[in-house]
Amino acid sequence: MQTKRLAALVATAATASLLLAACGGSTSTSSSASQPIAIGVPVPLSGPYASAGQDIVNGAKLAAAKINKAGGVLGRKIEIVPADDQCDPQVGAQAAQKLVSQNVVGIAGGYCSGASLPESTVFHSQGDLPFVMDASTNPQLTEQGFNDIFRTIGRDDEQGPFAANFIANYLHAKKVVVMDDNTTYAAGLAANTISALKSQYGITADHEVITAGQSDYSSVLTKIGQMHPDVLYYTGYFTEAGLLLKQARAQGLKFTMMGGDATNDPTVLSTAGAAANGFIITTSPLAQFLGTASNYVSQYQAAYNKAPGPYSVYEYDAVSVLASAIKSAGSTNAKKIDAALHQVKDYKGLTGTFSFNKIGDRVPAAYITIIVKNGQFTAYQELNSSGQWVPVP
Repeated sequence: MQTKRLAALVATAATASLLLAACGGSTSTSSSASQPIAIGVPVPLSGPYASAGQDIVNGAKLAAAKINKAGGVLGRKIEIVPADDQCDPQVGAQAAQKLVSQNVVGIAGGYCSGASLPESTVFHSQGDLPFVMDASTNPQLTEQGFNDIFRTIGRDDEQGPFAANFIANYLHAKKVVVMDDNTTYAAGLAANTISALKSQYGITADHEVITAGQSDYSSVLTKIGQMHPDVLYYTGYFTEAGLLLKQARAQGLKFTMMGGDATNDPTVLSTAGAAANGFIITTSPLAQFLGTASNYVSQYQAAYNKAPGPYSVYEYDAVSVLASAIKSAGSTNAKKIDAALHQVKDYKGLTGTFSFNKIGDRVPAAYITIIVKNGQFTAYQELNSSGQWVPVP
């Protein structure tokens, strides 16, 4: 049902974007050489995930500031143009249309895969505008056959097997429950984790689905408690994760609680309080655990008077690699920028050195586990080159 709804929304987005073009929408290739180069950032800026979206915008602005301080690109300044997609497919399509009307040259952003899918259709229909995603991880995004989709983050079918390995080989769990909220991202990560648990480790996981946005999950937690699992792995977002942690501990449930990489937001800590301690998250490395991003953490703190959230540094790399591609292309023509992005190899970003493969996915993609200790995210375990679990250095 969700797939059908998304398909309908994507089709609607494509139609609407074509109508926009007919009414005068255009890409920024017609912009004057004296105007800034506009980069769109579609993210949630209202609603329950607004903190994650603002964090991403902050990272984009820091990247633009550094580029502009060094002289800009092609003699022009970089301008960040945010758009609120509310993590909603229909609103996302509208946000994408708005960015097109604002003559963006390219796009760096995308928090929720469910919104990024229709957004990608709009951008593609408007002359293959390059879309470099920093947080949207659903595999379908880069498997649409579009030549203009890229990401600086890994995919759900990489994280799922990583999580399954940790559950089976590090936690040695025998009884597992995987829970999602039926969003595109969460359902995809859950499916990939369940599949890997079964095919690689012979563990048949129970599957539960909740509805996001509720305030009381005690009934489903009671049901899960009666299953006596070793591990509950929740693949939804941080707002619900904090409540699940708090309510599970209030019931005295003792199983290990884990979350996917949409639960790595500091909001989890404030929502769950002491109940968050011991919570384990599978995630791409956070900025504070990256030696290459130590200066960035300080700069972010100085600029915004708080620590960076989980995806701002991946957005920083998304804006930076897009700007680098514009420079390499010597043009703001979308197709030329796409071609330059496909040539990216061994790019030295703050999140590590990476390339884009033929469909635009980041290689290599890195994952670690983090754990909440004393109310703080702490680096925990990673897989070494021999496939063994070792402490994150």
